[in-house]
Amino acid sequence: MRREKIRIGLMGLGQIGRHLYHLALENNDIEIAAVADIGRPEILHYLLKSDGIDEPPCELQDNYLVNEKFRTRMLRLARPGEVPWDVLGLDCVVDATGRYRRREDLEAHLRAGARRVILTSLPAEPLDRVVIPGINEQAATREDRLISAGSATTNALALLLESLDQALGVHCASMTTVHAYTSDQSLQDYAHEDFRRSRSAAQNIIPNSNESARWVELILPKFAGKLSGYALNVPVQHGSLLDLNCAMRDAGVTAKQVNEVMRAAASKHPNLIAVTEDPVVSSDVIGSRQSLLFDAAATLKAGKKIIKVLAWYESLGHACRVLDVVRHYSTLDGSEV
Repeated sequence: MRREKIRIGLMGLGQIGRHLYHLALENNDIEIAAVADIGRPEILHYLLKSDGIDEPPCELQDNYLVNEKFRTRMLRLARPGEVPWDVLGLDCVVDATGRYRRREDLEAHLRAGARRVILTSLPAEPLDRVVIPGINEQAATREDRLISAGSATTNALALLLESLDQALGVHCASMTTVHAYTSDQSLQDYAHEDFRRSRSAAQNIIPNSNESARWVELILPKFAGKLSGYALNVPVQHGSLLDLNCAMRDAGVTAKQVNEVMRAAASKHPNLIAVTEDPVVSSDVIGSRQSLLFDAAATLKAGKKIIKVLAWYESLGHACRVLDVVRHYSTLDGSEV
């Protein structure tokens, strides 16, 4: 059946969820038909209006969030199985809570009537597919029901690594993401199951684990056993930095060649990759819609084969990739929007 818009049910109206709502307002092919969140609709409406984005106003009318393009049913529900997706006429459900990452939890969306579930974070265990736009979307099938769109870090790492490897040959690599603090961190020292994450996100650089390298090895099997990753959560609200050290196959690779390769990649995939020649800092990347902003001024060669590169990214770019995945599956389903 032909539809004018892709109807999305959204669970979780946190940072990524609000980005998705704002992006839907900008585009004519996406409709946020329903939002399920533990928060009061009045508070969620207030947060949307407080994002500082100039766009058509939305108003809360009874149980609906209404703007000039679509009406969104607001459901104050906490868990996947509680949401009656089957009565809402949806094309897919996007789980943006960051909390439900296991197959068992996500299957509850399917039992409640969702046709397909797209996770905005990395899963805790294998799902039907992890799709990274620009890397492996061609592997997606109509039969996929539980899909992850990866994370912002995973998208940036996969694109950067694949661009360099295809053109110059990467033997192995080690990454550190210098990451803005997240909503699951406490702003004051507070007991957490992890010692370091018990410390204030607003006052500390906090070493943390990161799953992106492991998942990129699965998405790009040629790097199996050749990637490692780490995270530093820092007291910055927006804007993150990927620090990647690559051992190249050829000792003759230069920093200039690396920059030329990334400029070519940005030209080929302008919606996914951008290159800056300017001396940028984290606040300069706010609002970037690409998965990575390559920092050409920061490229270094260390020793015979090691190349260090930096790339910036932020959550809005990841929200754009989530919608890319939604659209890709809509195309596979035969929807014409």
